[in-house]
Amino acid sequence: MPLDATMYRRRAPAFFVGHGSPMIGIEENDLTRSLKVLGKNIDEPKAILVISAHWMPPFFGASVHHSPALLYDFFGFPEPLYHVQYPAPNAEFLTPQMKEIFPNLVIKERGLDHGSWTILKHLYPYANIPVMQLGIHRDLSLREHFEIGKRIRELREHGVMIIGSGNITHNLSRVDSNPDAPPHEWAIAFDTFIKESIEKMDIDSLIGFRDIAPYAEIAHPTLEHYIPLLYIAGTMYDDDDKSSFPYEGFSHGSLSMRNWLLNNAF
Repeated sequence: MPLDATMYRRRAPAFFVGHGSPMIGIEENDLTRSLKVLGKNIDEPKAILVISAHWMPPFFGASVHHSPALLYDFFGFPEPLYHVQYPAPNAEFLTPQMKEIFPNLVIKERGLDHGSWTILKHLYPYANIPVMQLGIHRDLSLREHFEIGKRIRELREHGVMIIGSGNITHNLSRVDSNPDAPPHEWAIAFDTFIKESIEKMDIDSLIGFRDIAPYAEIAHPTLEHYIPLLYIAGTMYDDDDKSSFPYEGFSHGSLSMRNWLLNNAF
């Protein structure tokens, strides 16, 4: 199934999604309902490339899966969550173009992790769109991650939707057991800073947030859930990408569930 840009009237979207708790894989709430609506209202892509916070190899890696088995990469959750299925085909046909972008690319046999399937099962519930994951190279700087986003954005011209799955705030030590707990002041302040930086497309602030954003160390004691946002920032085309926030909200007091969509404006 070779890529063919002529099949698409418009470039495919790029999408950052706050995935929060794995429970969204079986929950029905405002976030999951918004994902269902979004999946119906944007052009269906030819394939999906996901950058998930839950795969950080020490190399440039992409995944293929030759069985429908998923990764249930969490513990202590209700039993039904471990029986969710999402048998999406793999997007192995992307490999030649991915190797042009990353000459040292390592292809790994790996099932979809929960940063992917908990989102995709609501966005595209029929599991009919081929999926590949791109690992987050753990040894790169934040600016290098942004630059990788610029390198992969050409895939959008070929009908490949790029999804970054993480959270704009992510501190599990500050999580409230009540999913509807009011958000902490620090979470609101940091989320607002990132939202405003996106609206201004202030890339330096998005990359250098640790030095200037309020409560940066509390919002992200580790960086894996923030980095996917930089990939999506890198995929933006300045000329005609429309930027919007299909969902805004918080979960468990400390998790910003903000989504950010880049879609062709014409």
